[in-house]
Amino acid sequence: MMKGDEALSEGRELIAFRVGKQEFCINVMMVREIRGWTAATALPRAPRYVKGVINLRGAVLPIVDLAVRLGMPGGEPTERNVIIVVQIFQRQVGLLVDAVSDILTANDNIIQPLPDVTSELVKSFVKGLLPMDGRMVSLIMLDNVLPVEEMEVA
Repeated sequence: MMKGDEALSEGRELIAFRVGKQEFCINVMMVREIRGWTAATALPRAPRYVKGVINLRGAVLPIVDLAVRLGMPGGEPTERNVIIVVQIFQRQVGLLVDAVSDILTANDNIIQPLPDVTSELVKSFVKGLLPMDGRMVSLIMLDNVLPVEEMEVA
């Protein structure tokens, strides 16, 4: 049986998903569930990337439009969109994405650093790039998706 850090060098499972034409992934251990799009109730004065909230089995779940949060153009969600429910710190948050595409297994040694031309916004979310089957998948750090002050508002 391996302990925490040792297990990372052995490879970790990541869930890959699409936002626009780009592919991203997060550690599968942060994912609580994946569900279809449900219309969200808008919150007054919420940041632009917070689509609103939904009722998830009696709990209020804030929905973050990951495209808008990552600085891409957002669109109106359709029934084809997916909500990935993740645990960030002690809170559950729904990430609105276009589609879940894959489960990947990656070792830390294949994670490539971001190029120097990358903006600070991207660097605050993306830990590195994974070359997978001829495509580049960005590994996202969820801690920065919602700043702590906004987690308290949500």
